[in-house]
Amino acid sequence: MDKVIEIQNLSKLYPNGRGIHEINLDIYQGDIFGFLGPNGAGKTTAMKVMTGLIRPDRGDVRISGYSVIEDYEKAMAKVGCIIETAESYPYLSAFDNLKQAARYYPGVDHKRMDEVLELTGILRYKNEKPRKFSLGMKQRLGIAAAILSRPQIVILDEPLNGLDVEGMIDMRKLIKHLAETEQTTFFISSHLIHDVELTCNRIGVVYNGRMLNVESMDSILKNYATLENYFVSEVERNGRVPSRAS
Repeated sequence: MDKVIEIQNLSKLYPNGRGIHEINLDIYQGDIFGFLGPNGAGKTTAMKVMTGLIRPDRGDVRISGYSVIEDYEKAMAKVGCIIETAESYPYLSAFDNLKQAARYYPGVDHKRMDEVLELTGILRYKNEKPRKFSLGMKQRLGIAAAILSRPQIVILDEPLNGLDVEGMIDMRKLIKHLAETEQTTFFISSHLIHDVELTCNRIGVVYNGRMLNVESMDSILKNYATLENYFVSEVERNGRVPSRAS
């Protein structure tokens, strides 16, 4: 299986002491990788470095063999992503938002725009403006934009935020469908343990800015009743740092 993302000794510390420390991780083609940790664990920091939004203090990320730091455009050429929030132009229609995004990609036509709106369940709202959308609808539009160019790798920061139960089920189906039919690789951060369990085939637990463990979902569920049990066990075993000397 081909490695499509290699994270090597990645560190980024902020003045308040938060950040990420020496993260190492390999992601393979067709993976649906769940980057699992509580809020403030360092997930978004790692993903901002992965997508070139901030520079690390140390380490590197290679995507499709190219360094995000040294060769940014080549590294990101086949990547779609949403980091933190799905941004859109509030006074343009959903379809016109995708037309703006399509300017960056050769070969994306109106048929493809309709296709991704259909895939994300918002085709019937294509002529409506996102300023009227719920958070979940904005999230769906953001994911439509992220997959517009048929990227080989999709990086999603908390993609299920704001979605109702039906929306979460739809999004899980979409992610699994693209992974199976187009061998799209997904790197998904989340603190929603149950949804990660139902969506991802490999899991990395991040806690206090450190990578505690990486394991396949099959292996986890052979040894633990649920992903939540595994997560709690990993944190208890590796992650707890005493809050004060006793």
